[in-house]
Amino acid sequence: MSTAAPIPAPSHKEFILTLEGVNKAFDGFKAISNLNFYMDKGELRTIIGPNGAGKSTMMDIITGRTRPDTGRVEFGKDTDLTRLNEYQINRLGIGRKFQTPSVYTDHTVFENILLSLPGTRSVWEALFSRVTPRQRERIDEILTLIRLADKGSSKAGVLAHGQKQWLEIGMLLAQDPKLLLVDEPAAGMTDEETARTGELLLGLAGHHSIIVIEHDMVFVRQIASKVTVLHQGTVLCEGTVDQVQNNDRVIEVYLGRKHEKKTT
Repeated sequence: MSTAAPIPAPSHKEFILTLEGVNKAFDGFKAISNLNFYMDKGELRTIIGPNGAGKSTMMDIITGRTRPDTGRVEFGKDTDLTRLNEYQINRLGIGRKFQTPSVYTDHTVFENILLSLPGTRSVWEALFSRVTPRQRERIDEILTLIRLADKGSSKAGVLAHGQKQWLEIGMLLAQDPKLLLVDEPAAGMTDEETARTGELLLGLAGHHSIIVIEHDMVFVRQIASKVTVLHQGTVLCEGTVDQVQNNDRVIEVYLGRKHEKKTT
């Protein structure tokens, strides 16, 4: 089988994230193979690819859940992520949202954001200490941004699926991350929720750098200015949505065989 041409390192003064020559194998299976990936500050990058393409493993490597066998993983100018654990990487300002929302269902929406604010307080201290004016202002800002301002006193457990997704994004925003990794945010959403999620992510880009893993190509078209296609653990191609969808190799290994179902 032919392999994709390597993606050359672009000329740029500074990236927020750099992966070069990254490899990772599990029991002989090469999940990541000579992966090169470069991301600008403030960029919203969408990553697509068939199941088993290496998307989740790539996110695991960035966040420290998995260490690469070889290669360079840098955050900013010179922070080597391969030398850090998950906690240290999170403290640097890298936040990750998984596909299934993880919220405190027995606490209110307001309390979920409060518990996510930076600090070393225990849950007891966070919930029963006096909320400062600055904390309340920040929480209100986030609730407005994620369109849950009218749900602050509601228990998170009663929210609709899409609202829980937005709440978890808000919980990440409370930590003021520099880089957000968001896994399939549109999964299970209604068309209206999907569109609103796209608007939210587009509004965050610039202030935050965002990587979105997604399968819904309608949603990808809504949010993406640049798409990276992964296949067999490496970058198959990069470009606009139209460039990617019209690429012969992408059609062959990914979009083509899924096209009849109108999904990716």
